[in-house]
Amino acid sequence: MRTLILIFLLLPLGLRAQEDEYRMEIGGALGTDFYLGDVNSTPFRKPGVMAGFLLRRNFNPRMGVKANLAFGTLRGDSGARFLPSDAATPGAQGGLPASVSFKRSVLDMGAQFELNLLGYGLGHEYQGVKRWSPYLTMGLGLTLAMGGNSKAAAGLNVPLGMGVKYKWKPRVNVGAEWTFRFTTTDALDVMGGQPTLSHPFGIQSSGFKNKDAYSFLMFFLTYDISPKCKECHNNK
Repeated sequence: MRTLILIFLLLPLGLRAQEDEYRMEIGGALGTDFYLGDVNSTPFRKPGVMAGFLLRRNFNPRMGVKANLAFGTLRGDSGARFLPSDAATPGAQGGLPASVSFKRSVLDMGAQFELNLLGYGLGHEYQGVKRWSPYLTMGLGLTLAMGGNSKAAAGLNVPLGMGVKYKWKPRVNVGAEWTFRFTTTDALDVMGGQPTLSHPFGIQSSGFKNKDAYSFLMFFLTYDISPKCKECHNNK
């Protein structure tokens, strides 16, 4: 009888030790990307490969912040579209037609806030927490485009998107995320040795207007780190 009473007294402590056991996640992501700008307005046209690392800080089952460092390849071409070889050339045609293509590497770093639409985790089933959840994300980052026989182009980016995550194992998370990165630069697609894609129609840009954007569709795997409590009576 005493043993049974002791089990009931210790049960709440055991449940507490399982709840929110880890504060952070670390892992990697792999997927595809595509560019949206002067020579492409169609999602997933000329896709490239992206890969990255991520670190997530979970505040509670509903909210967290993720930091990322990702690397990808952006490419595109004008296809059958008319682009002037020199938008500043006088005349009705604005210069001779030109065929333009580009391929550049992009480095993306930043942080995003995540809002889980369902409580996410293990050990909170009595509170309605699930081992999977869709989520919304937004944040702020830095984009650096390199290569293409042209100088590097840098700008801020605003990631907006959605995803879904699943607690595969007690400390292993998998998921997928699709975000658009809206940047403050119009030079992600600029390459040397060809007609420029910076203001190809002579229309100047400002703020986020007439600027380049790109998208990441990635699949990620993370591992829980930084335990909240190593002993049931010391959960801090």
